[in-house]
Amino acid sequence: MKEQPILKRILLACSRGRSRLWRNNVGQFQDARGNWIRYGIANPGGSDLIGWNSVTITPDMVGRRVAIFAALEVKSKTGRIRAEQQAFVDNVKKSGGIAGVVRSVEEAKSLLT
Repeated sequence: MKEQPILKRILLACSRGRSRLWRNNVGQFQDARGNWIRYGIANPGGSDLIGWNSVTITPDMVGRRVAIFAALEVKSKTGRIRAEQQAFVDNVKKSGGIAGVVRSVEEAKSLLT
């Protein structure tokens, strides 16, 4: 299966309950003056799906819920991650977020739980 159908299935299956995900289109275009305009979060390298995973903090933190940033880089079975994509995933994880490369709905659900 190609990347786009996998991405759509993950988006539908994993944007319920305590998780919310959105498509992060990353790219660039040239305006009428010839200037290059970049769009998308963390361009280049931003993950395909971004959002949060809501968790309940332990009782010593007053039972308050918080949202933990999540970034899912979607790849087909044979798709390869680019260096800037891996750097974004690594930085999110290093900062306490949830991030990784996923190739199926099952992998995405596993990453988010």
